[in-house]
Amino acid sequence: MNKESGRHYHFRNLLLALFFFLLGAGINQRWHWPGRWVVRSPALPPSAPRANMSLFWQVWGLLENKYFNSKALNPQKMVYGAIEGMVASLGDPYTVFLPPEENKLTNQDLDGKFGGVGIQLGFRDHYLAVITPLRGTPAEKAGIRAGDIIVKVIDTKKKLSKTTEGISLPQAVKWIRGPIGSPVSLVVRHPGQDKNTTIRIIRGQITVPTVVWRQMDFHGKKVAYVRVYRFSQILEKQWQEWLLDEGRWQNNPQFAGIVLDLRNNPGGYLSGAVYLASEFLPRGIVVEQENAHGDKKIYRVDGRGRLYKTPLVVLVNRGSASAAEILAGALQAHHRAVLVGEKTFGKGTVQEPETLPGRAGLHITIARWLLPDGRSINKKGIEPDVKVKGEVKEAVMGTDKDAVFLKAMEKLLKE
Repeated sequence: MNKESGRHYHFRNLLLALFFFLLGAGINQRWHWPGRWVVRSPALPPSAPRANMSLFWQVWGLLENKYFNSKALNPQKMVYGAIEGMVASLGDPYTVFLPPEENKLTNQDLDGKFGGVGIQLGFRDHYLAVITPLRGTPAEKAGIRAGDIIVKVIDTKKKLSKTTEGISLPQAVKWIRGPIGSPVSLVVRHPGQDKNTTIRIIRGQITVPTVVWRQMDFHGKKVAYVRVYRFSQILEKQWQEWLLDEGRWQNNPQFAGIVLDLRNNPGGYLSGAVYLASEFLPRGIVVEQENAHGDKKIYRVDGRGRLYKTPLVVLVNRGSASAAEILAGALQAHHRAVLVGEKTFGKGTVQEPETLPGRAGLHITIARWLLPDGRSINKKGIEPDVKVKGEVKEAVMGTDKDAVFLKAMEKLLKE
């Protein structure tokens, strides 16, 4: 073996070790020790010996030896690219490998503030879709709607003009976000329409709200209107702030109940859904998590709620997803609340985030959600008890121009 080939052989073995270490860290149980990652078992997954890696290394060698622009060969990026391709081969848009930069962007979502256009993204039959535009954001003002399919992203400053077919969620976030004040164009197809529409949006500072509330008078009665925008880290704190007001409202003899608005709520932490369900349900199952082997993990009502007997109507639409669907579905299954509005989005699978060495990440679908009555949310959504057709703009939600809200108030007063 000559010196050059020996170097190549040694380098290849180092990369092979790195490749499988990264792969193993994503699927073996591991824990965090201050300052280092400790992998429980260095053994390769059972399927690894059956995989023929010779083609992988043949391609690697051909690129290394023949690719004309040797400066473009970045071993770390090549390893990341190989892992991304492996994960993408599953055909699940919610199972993704995240290189460090994309992992950082993803982790910003639930922290509350970031620069962008203000939309929550998901997938509809493997097409990139808008779960909801956030109220008052550039996207909502420009005309982006819940349920829109995003066909293409155009950003001239980034020299970007790409279709979204086969795109991952983190990649979409990376394309759409950018400096405040910079433009990005989204080619979208609105629900029920055949033609595409190009919408130009100027990026802004995005601050994500969590809970807002107000007391309203309706036909001589007082109603608490509570809007939960998402299940974020500060949900419990803001909910407790609302409860301080709500306690005073319940002492009013004219108090008729609560309208809980989950429209355009894209979800968030499961713990938030269990927490709110526990405010309204004295006991029982909130949701079940079923894995590929049929094993189930049950999440039950946890804690002592204050609103067990308070009349309740819940508002949902096609922008209600994930944890919002879990909460609405649990309340419906236990006959605790009437659901009013449209069928929900249908995001019913469980993703577990794994932090990998080098601050990369892996979001892996590990299970699906089942409601207390056995219904699956995934791709089916939840049908409301009272259907109200017609799109309601964010600007008028919870007002006397909101047909869904008015129907809910009407239903609440009849109970």
